[in-house]
Amino acid sequence: MFEIEYRGGNSVIIATKGLKLVSDPKLSLLGLKDVNTKGMIELATERRFLTDGTDARLVIEGPGEYEIGEFSIRGTAATRHIDTDSDVSGTTIYRIDVGDVGIALLGNIAGKLEEEQLEAIGVVDVLILPVGGAGYTLDAVEAVRLVRQIDPKVIIPIHYAESGVTYEVPQDDLKTFTDEMGVAIEAVDKYKLKSVTALPAAMTVVEIKRT
Repeated sequence: MFEIEYRGGNSVIIATKGLKLVSDPKLSLLGLKDVNTKGMIELATERRFLTDGTDARLVIEGPGEYEIGEFSIRGTAATRHIDTDSDVSGTTIYRIDVGDVGIALLGNIAGKLEEEQLEAIGVVDVLILPVGGAGYTLDAVEAVRLVRQIDPKVIIPIHYAESGVTYEVPQDDLKTFTDEMGVAIEAVDKYKLKSVTALPAAMTVVEIKRT
């Protein structure tokens, strides 16, 4: 069993009974408080989103394969919206296996993944992806296109306009994405999942309240 909290931006906490993983915890870039990563796996889609704390149990900031506790993690290089053809891939997408559940976490990527990147993600049960757009990250149309390619059971949207969060560029609100998706929406404080057998039968968008 694990649960997922949403902290704003591209930051989520995935917690099992014995260990927590936090993505992109440097929330001071968005006018929020940085996540305290003591004892956690600190994972960054981009180097600038790390807190550079010394108390994290493990810091992951790029491609590679990592095993710790109940987490099996694979990072794959990807291109950001703001990268040019001459830039080195500026972000990392992650596949995170927790028990029998496969999670994909996408950062501020360009709107198209290559075949080898989709293969690295593999079969996905839960997809966590930004939807705010504005040329900075995936917009609603791009996000929906990727959802259809990856075909998860659960979609957790992140990085969208909401009160109290100051993004580098204005973001679309969540409704823009959910209207484009046109599937069932479940609103929760935390998303909890016991095992792969507890996934919904039909594709579902899960809106997690920011904490």
